[in-house]
Formats: sequence, structure tokens, C-alpha cells
Amino acid sequence: MTLERFAALQWFAIAALLAWLIYLLAPILTPFVAAGVLAYICAPLVNRLSDWKWPRTLAVLTVMVVLFGLLLLLMLLLLPMLQQEIQTFMTRLPQLIDALQLRLVPYLQQHFGIQLQLDRAALHDLLASHWQSAGGVAGKVLPWLGGGSAALLGMLVNLVLMPVVLFYLLRDWPQLMQRIDEVVPRHWHEKVMQITGEVDSVLAEFLRGQISVMLLMSAFYVIGLWLAGLQFALPIGVVAGMLVFIPYIGMITGLTLATLAAFSQFSAFGSVLVVWAVFGAGQLLEGMVVTPWLVGERIGLHPLAVIFALLAFGQLFGFFGVLLALPLSAMLLVGLRHAREWYLSSELYRQ
Repeated sequence: MTLERFAALQWFAIAALLAWLIYLLAPILTPFVAAGVLAYICAPLVNRLSDWKWPRTLAVLTVMVVLFGLLLLLMLLLLPMLQQEIQTFMTRLPQLIDALQLRLVPYLQQHFGIQLQLDRAALHDLLASHWQSAGGVAGKVLPWLGGGSAALLGMLVNLVLMPVVLFYLLRDWPQLMQRIDEVVPRHWHEKVMQITGEVDSVLAEFLRGQISVMLLMSAFYVIGLWLAGLQFALPIGVVAGMLVFIPYIGMITGLTLATLAAFSQFSAFGSVLVVWAVFGAGQLLEGMVVTPWLVGERIGLHPLAVIFALLAFGQLFGFFGVLLALPLSAMLLVGLRHAREWYLSSELYRQ
């Protein structure tokens, strides 16, 4: 066995060991992966503040305060609006039930033979009791945790752990990058740095493209809901557009808020259908046109490749696979480009 083949087998064994460790530690890696993604996004800003003679720790704390402040602002915008819409919906619930009694029940009985009886008082009391008891949820959570709800406890631990991991990653980012650079074999160093630089450029283009998608979809939802006559068109459209980077969550959140607002505002069911049509058109536009155009072209992926990547990574890794599908595909694309160059210059291809 030649020395080069022996070295290759060593690196293959190391890679296999790392993959096995990642598989074993997958349940506890979520806060570290999430913090790593946020650290990669925020590190340039922290570095810029450090270049302006800010103490590194102060720069990190400032960026984290701004980041979590924006998240808190989103929650403060979302929760009161949701509460107001639910209260208005509960007020109009008797009218909605009467409308269903007059229109839906006879239609189902005439065309499908379905006998449906809606007790307005019982439904109203049921929903009202559940809504009023929502304030006691916090008091019920702790006994539930003590009873063995390990999944929820783990989620809470991750939420607490992620800011801590993010702080140390941002504070020690230059030292971490230097240590990673030091362990790269010297005869591979130039090629590894070249590939890393290309991956960094592709991910930067991905982030710019994703921000463009968020802004464009926010404008689309605001205008579409405004044309539909919805009173809360501006906040609901902005929330739905800003959350498009989280697959399904943005659409579900916006659709839920818009549906509650529509039922609270409109008396005709056709107006609610118009609101639903806005979100249906938005999903098609974002998935088939906007994301492939603004993100796929920036990172060098064909629109069909973008759609395939979203479906494939979602099938393999679930929610987080869809969330990371495009950046992972972009990184894979860089590797495939260099693999193609190596193949075209190899003896296997020439022979």
C-alpha cells in the first residue's frame, strides 16, 4: 500500500468516526447547530465592530441584544394581535354558527345526506371555556414536566442553552477559525482555503437572496390582503413575509392570523376564500418563482435543482432539512465543481 493511499484511508476513517459521533449525538446538537448558524451570520458584524475598536465582548453582547430584541419585537407584534383577533372571533362566533346553520347544514343534508346539528350555546361555551383557561397553562406545565415530559424539558433547555453557545461562539470566533486552519494538512491547505472561500461566497449570496425573498413576499402579502379588504393587512402580511425563511411556519402563521381576522371582519364566506386565495398564490409564487429566481440563481442552482433540493432534504431530514436545503445544496455544489475538475484532469477520464 502506498503512502498516499494509507493517508487517504486514515482520513476516510476519521470522517467515518465523525459521522458516527454526529449520529449518536444528534439529539443534543440542535442548540449548537442553531447557534452555529446564527454565529456565522452575525460574526461579520461583530468583526466590524471589533475593527472599530469595540471590545469583543461588548460587540457580541450588542449584536445579541439587537438580534433577540428584533425577535421580541416580532412576538410583541404577533401576540397582542392574535389575542385581539381571537376575542373578536369569539364575539362573532354566534353569528358564524347561525350562518352555518342556515347555509352549510341544509347543503350537506341535501347533497350528501349528512345530518349535522350545531348547538350554538354548547359550541360557544366550549370555546370560551378553553380560551379563558389558557391563562392557566403555565401552572399546568410544571407538574407535567415533573411527570416525565422529557421532550418539553429538552426544548426548554435548548432555548436556554442556545444564547449561551451563541455568545461563546461569537466571542471566540477568530480563535476557532485559527484553530481549524491549523489542523488542515499543509499540502491541502491552499485547496481547502479556496473551497472554503467559494462556500463562504455562496452562503453570503444565499443570505442576500433570502432577505430579498422575505422583503418581496412581505410586499406581496400586504398588497394582496389589502386588496382583499382585510383590516390587519399590514402586520399580517409583514409577519407572513418575514417568516418565509422558516418552511411551513411562515405560511401557517400568516394563514391562521388572516383567517381569524377574516372571520372576525367579513360576514360573507366568499371574502374569506379571497384571503385564502392570496396565501395560496403566495405559496406558489414563493416556491416556484421567487425562491428559485432570487436564491437559486445567486447560488448557482437551477430552479429545478432548488425545488428538488427542498423536496429531497425535507424527505431525508424533515423540517430542519427543508430549512437548510439550499445552503447545504450550495455547499455540495461547490464540492461537485471541484470534483468534476479533478475527474476531468484524472487518468481515469483521459483513458
